[in-house]
Amino acid sequence: MKYPIFFFLLFFIGSVQSGYAQETDTDKPSFIPPFDFPIIFSGNFGEIRANHFHGGLDFKTGGTIGKAVRALADGYISRIRVTHGSGYVLDVMYDNGYTAIYRHLSAFVGEVAKRVKALQYEKESWEVEIIPEPAPVSDEGGDRDRGSNNLGVHILGEYPVKAGQIIALSGNTGYSFGPHLHLDMIETATDEYIDPLPFFMDKVKDKTAPRAEGIMLFPQPGKGVVEGKQTRRAFPAHPTKPITAWGLIGAGIRAYDYMDGVQNKYGVKTVILEVDGEEVFRSTVDRFAYEENRYINSWTQGQYMKSFIEPGNRLRMLQASNGNRGLVEINEERPYRFVYTLSDALGNTSKVRFTVQGQKTTIAPVEHREKYALKWDKVNYLQEPGLELVIPKGMLYDNVLLNYSVRADSGDIAFTYQLNDTRIPMHGACDLRIGLRRRPVEDMTKYYVAGVTARGGKYRIGGKYEDGVMKVRIRDLGTYTVAVDTVPPVITPVNQAQWGRTGKIIFKAKDKETGINTYRGTIDGKYALFGKPNSISGNLVCELDPKHVEKGGKHVVEMTVTDGCGNCTTEQFDFVW
Repeated sequence: MKYPIFFFLLFFIGSVQSGYAQETDTDKPSFIPPFDFPIIFSGNFGEIRANHFHGGLDFKTGGTIGKAVRALADGYISRIRVTHGSGYVLDVMYDNGYTAIYRHLSAFVGEVAKRVKALQYEKESWEVEIIPEPAPVSDEGGDRDRGSNNLGVHILGEYPVKAGQIIALSGNTGYSFGPHLHLDMIETATDEYIDPLPFFMDKVKDKTAPRAEGIMLFPQPGKGVVEGKQTRRAFPAHPTKPITAWGLIGAGIRAYDYMDGVQNKYGVKTVILEVDGEEVFRSTVDRFAYEENRYINSWTQGQYMKSFIEPGNRLRMLQASNGNRGLVEINEERPYRFVYTLSDALGNTSKVRFTVQGQKTTIAPVEHREKYALKWDKVNYLQEPGLELVIPKGMLYDNVLLNYSVRADSGDIAFTYQLNDTRIPMHGACDLRIGLRRRPVEDMTKYYVAGVTARGGKYRIGGKYEDGVMKVRIRDLGTYTVAVDTVPPVITPVNQAQWGRTGKIIFKAKDKETGINTYRGTIDGKYALFGKPNSISGNLVCELDPKHVEKGGKHVVEMTVTDGCGNCTTEQFDFVW
């Protein structure tokens, strides 16, 4: 989340002050909850997600949409969006130094709702964004003290809000699996995500401690073994006998927090690992910057949280205190006592104990070809017939030994390049070029770089044709090839007989190869506001509005859908409303 610098500086000037209207006696900003009913969470801050941390709290709304969402304090609406990812989104910058982002809403209210709808028709797009003016005014003649500083600047904004004011309705829009409110809390001065739970601690009752479900040991390549092997091994959370190991190893744990009276699993706030009574590692999930999100791929192995830090991982919530990045040297034939302490945000704590028995073992060096050995702190190049890969410095979290191979079938457009047999995430994108062997289709816009799954399935990465090669940016070291898509999407009406009665026109649009890229609908030749309210179902929905569609007659709706390679389908349907 980035705001224009002007807006940021204005607010920062207004927030560096001697006292806040919303502060408590202990100088800690206070917030009211977003709802007027008891708080129950379906997700907490920092949970492990694909390529990112869960950035906020998920509030349950009783399985329904349309609950009144309240401003947490005094402030102003600083950003308004409608997106396919988060649905209806509202940012509110508060006077006490924090900004809240409300996601997956079902509707805006008042003038905001009217402005958004007008902009959607103006832009002929369901996805829109509005950045309201902050509208600073001086103290002189002002009758609304929204906090002051020695420069005499207040921030009212186009859409000022008061604590408890209804600002939206809860929903299930965007990439959402059920009705809820997602609430991010941003520290405005740093633009960092912080855990919102401490602000609502007095509203939450919980005595349930986190629980572990498994542990994992990571022998370092060529430097360690676990149970006689150099591959990572998973074990029960409470092994019945000691685990044998030798050399340099790392540990990890799969654990979840729980709360009283509900079945949901949550992330664990603090994990501490001690070995023989000495702390070697701790993680405290309390804040992160947006740019740190992909470090989660280095810290985790599936749902296991590693208790060591790879050399290219700069995630600040991780701390190693043994001078070895949290890795443990097993170099004596004796028992090593491992103890995990797991804590949640409310202080509930549990412990996990297991023993690693040092067992002297010969550790064989790892065999590899030097050209496929990538260094985490260097620029890496890989050139093969028909392939060129450049990985800038800082993209890898650790040294990598690629399991590289190439294969070809006689009819393939390009070779299939296995950079590695399992996906290796990188922190940013790098350039990949793949040469074409054949050009069965003249239109080069129909070609795309495809990722290849372990079962041989293909999915679109993207790319552009230039001088005999496909160029693309990739963020994972996996398997890639080039494919062609000439098949247009398929449009299917959903419950067409009910359109007139419900006042909703619904289509299902599907594309087997490159996915749906754009869609546009008209009714009687005029733009119709179709959107994708829920990205899980993927339905394209238009709620009929008598201001734009004349009621009481027969109408023609036309839907045009385009896929990722520009293949287009247009269908027309009649309905009465």
